Amino acid sequence: FTDNDLEALFAILKDEKVNTFLPWFPLKSMEEAQAFYESVYLAKYRMPQAYAYALCRKEDNTPVGYVNVETDDSHDMGYAILPEFQGRGYVTEAASAVIAQVKKDGIPYITATHDVKNPKSGGVMQRLGMHYQYSYEEQWQPKDIPVIFRMYQLNFDKNDHSVYRKYQELYPVHFIET
Repeated sequence: FTDNDLEALFAILKDEKVNTFLPWFPLKSMEEAQAFYESVYLAKYRMPQAYAYALCRKEDNTPVGYVNVETDDSHDMGYAILPEFQGRGYVTEAASAVIAQVKKDGIPYITATHDVKNPKSGGVMQRLGMHYQYSYEEQWQPKDIPVIFRMYQLNFDKNDHSVYRKYQELYPVHFIET
């Protein structure tokens, strides 16, 4: 995202449906969008090898969602898209490109989590080649609600079967669904 994308970012982050499964509350003003942009996109992703992309339609280059991968040890991938563009493969296409870049840059794996109440997000993870590892319960902040997450992982070395276990270590309620 750039300074010129603030209206599009606000449209994404104020949408009630988009934000149902995101940790923050829907934004209420352009001022909140500006603050979010500065604290997340300018501060957090200004570092080298940061992976944060606006998801834009080819027709008009207007952001309709986003894809990002954290640079911490989780290498957690996140994404969101406006409801009218869901189910068209945009997130899968954009996330595939980000995954290719992350792999090329030498990141050994990525993780992603989804709320069990949002199985379509898990479908995206599966289409990206990610594999379910375990589930855990977290008291999600700032919404302060209990959420059961499914954790998926994609190791780029096919011989590496290690699993990122930090969420299991952080949250006492964790299990493998059958």
